[in-house]
Amino acid sequence: MAAEERPEDWRLCPLEDAVPVFPDAPPPIGSSADREDMPTEIGGDALSGVYGEETRLRGNATLQRGDQFLATDSLDFNQETGQYVAEGSVRYQDSGMRIVAERLHGNQGTDTHEIENVRYQLIERRGNGGADRAELVGDVGSLYGSTYSTCPPGDRHWELRARQIDVDIESGWGTARGASLHLGRFPILYMPYFKFPVDDRRQTGLLYPAIGYSGRNGFDYAQPIYLNLAPNYDMTLEPRYMARRGVMLGTEFRYLTQNGGGLLNVEYLPSDKLTERDRQREIDEGIPEENRREDDRGMFHHSNSHRFNGTWHTSTNLNWISDPRYLEDMSNSLTSQSPVNLTSSTGIFGRGRYWDAGLMADYNLLSDYTLPEAVLPYNRLPRLFGNWEQPVMPWLVAGLSTDATRFEHTSDGRPGGSRFDAKPFVSVPLEGAAWFVRPTLAYRYTRYQLDQELADQIGARLGQPAERAPSRSLPIASVDAGLFFDRQTMFRGDSYVQTLEPRLFYLRTPYRNQDNLPVFDTGSMTFSWGQLFRDNRFSGADRQADANQMTVALTTRLIRESDGLEKLSASIGQIRYFDDLRVWLDPGTPPVESGESSWVAEGAYAINDRWNLNASYQWDPRDRRDDLVSIRSRYLLGDDGIVNLGYRYRRDLLEQADFSFLYPINASWSVVGRYYYSLQDRQLLEGIAGLQWDSCCVTVRLVGRRYVRNRLGEMNDAIQLEVELKGLSSLGANTEDRLRRAILGYYRDDLYLVPPSDLIGEPVETDPLP
Repeated sequence: MAAEERPEDWRLCPLEDAVPVFPDAPPPIGSSADREDMPTEIGGDALSGVYGEETRLRGNATLQRGDQFLATDSLDFNQETGQYVAEGSVRYQDSGMRIVAERLHGNQGTDTHEIENVRYQLIERRGNGGADRAELVGDVGSLYGSTYSTCPPGDRHWELRARQIDVDIESGWGTARGASLHLGRFPILYMPYFKFPVDDRRQTGLLYPAIGYSGRNGFDYAQPIYLNLAPNYDMTLEPRYMARRGVMLGTEFRYLTQNGGGLLNVEYLPSDKLTERDRQREIDEGIPEENRREDDRGMFHHSNSHRFNGTWHTSTNLNWISDPRYLEDMSNSLTSQSPVNLTSSTGIFGRGRYWDAGLMADYNLLSDYTLPEAVLPYNRLPRLFGNWEQPVMPWLVAGLSTDATRFEHTSDGRPGGSRFDAKPFVSVPLEGAAWFVRPTLAYRYTRYQLDQELADQIGARLGQPAERAPSRSLPIASVDAGLFFDRQTMFRGDSYVQTLEPRLFYLRTPYRNQDNLPVFDTGSMTFSWGQLFRDNRFSGADRQADANQMTVALTTRLIRESDGLEKLSASIGQIRYFDDLRVWLDPGTPPVESGESSWVAEGAYAINDRWNLNASYQWDPRDRRDDLVSIRSRYLLGDDGIVNLGYRYRRDLLEQADFSFLYPINASWSVVGRYYYSLQDRQLLEGIAGLQWDSCCVTVRLVGRRYVRNRLGEMNDAIQLEVELKGLSSLGANTEDRLRRAILGYYRDDLYLVPPSDLIGEPVETDPLP
């Protein structure tokens, strides 16, 4: 998902500003700092007075200096003192704002000005308002009896009213005294002193609070405090009061260096009342003591990157939580359930034209209290790896992949060891405009140095003497070949190019008994289209699959010539196993007889420019039943609306339906929703219903959500209201982030991103088995 915030949407605003652009004003020259060195130019229909002393202009009088422009009906200007008086249809602008008023007087020499009965428009932002009187001194302006809003003058959905507002264009801040915030005609907040930005620069001050309520936390109030410490680093402090749990302090420190940057997050909650309140429940549920909540709870996160040069860089991601229940308890209702593990890693990495390498280490913490530590992946302490692939002749490519890793486990009951894996290969990439043939020959050698306890465990399981240094070596041969045919065709009055792309992939790897090898970081790959063309059905180096097989696949595409749109894409393929499959993760697993794999089919069809359909299907000819069915459809409504419908079935694992939408009723009103349901478990995974109202300057979202919060199927409920004052801030919970995750296309630019998976129980291809 994109981490970027969605830009503010001003499409519903009038095309004309509160104070329209002055057609007779020349473009500003320079900034306020350049005014002293700029000459003053005056003009008008009638000029009278004494040269060098008093000048009077009548009719279309103008005065210009640098970025300043003044136009009025009459202007009296003293060239000796710099004093001036402008009356009648006064119009003034500089690099920061435009002003219309009844009367203006001041001194050009001291750059001081006083204006009566003012209306103003900020130039860099949409802010506008009015004042009984305004005083300008250089870049600093003071408005008395003033208002400020980003709404049009005739449609004031929100407005900041103040006894006095000081605006400093140079610093980028406005300061209001005796201020009240109004929604429509109703005051909702009084602030004796209030600072707000007038441009996009970072400034020290209070950010807008987050206010909420939940059964677990009670009344929940967080007040962020932003500290702009230096141009290259800053900090946000966030004290948070939870009526049913206590007071927590959170911090976020960000920094930039010449060649990198980083982020530091710390949270600390002393004496969490939830721990005491739910202790007996944890005991009754049989939760192990090491997985229960701590009294004092906290979290630490640090990420850092640094680039030494164009080749080498470092990357660090460190995480710590006080107990496995922390992520679930501290997440608000906008986050998904906590992951099984929290990984910390650090390393140095390099990349060249033909190679990449790295030295790194990682460590895993349990973050799901329903599971034991034994399910965690092995820690790699450390891992050294390198990959090289380079053409050595026009028709010959050589390469080498190496990996040396020390594996240790967080749980004392899982001893570790070290592993060295090397895979040199050569390939002959022969290809033309409509064909390719790529024969590849590789050799894989893997050797271990196991802890004595692990060697004893493997030996006892196999009924043979312990072996601390087992190894495996074998050749791997493959040939990948394909053809490309294309022809022009017509479809519904449009011209298309249709392709036909047959592909063959033969793989031969002899059988090696690998039951005496441990399983550190290896798991079975999820069978999919990509698996048809891989040389191993396992992730990791602990198992190398035996193979004598041929993949036969066919793809066809329909591409519109006018704009390159892929109207249709359809693929089908299958593996034919000539020998039994004998290598598996667990020793003693019976071989799978030779024959055919499941058929794999994928397709995508753009019904029109707004409606598309995607589907994946796998059918097992051995059992004559479905292995996988996945259907996804998306329909775009207008400029913003979207409807998503999906169904996913994987045999013996999951069956889920997902329906989500953003439906615009009109330009201002829209409804959002999601119904994500497990048909296999007969349980709602996530339900969302919401109503949105949008205007030029205000967006209101009211969202209700019910969702699964952990792997035990326990549910949470939340109702949240967010009022976004465009150009100012948001009041209430941040509902937009969750809606962007739940409704793909809620923000149209997200359609070009890969959404994070919300599937519960969906296997991850590279996860090792415990």
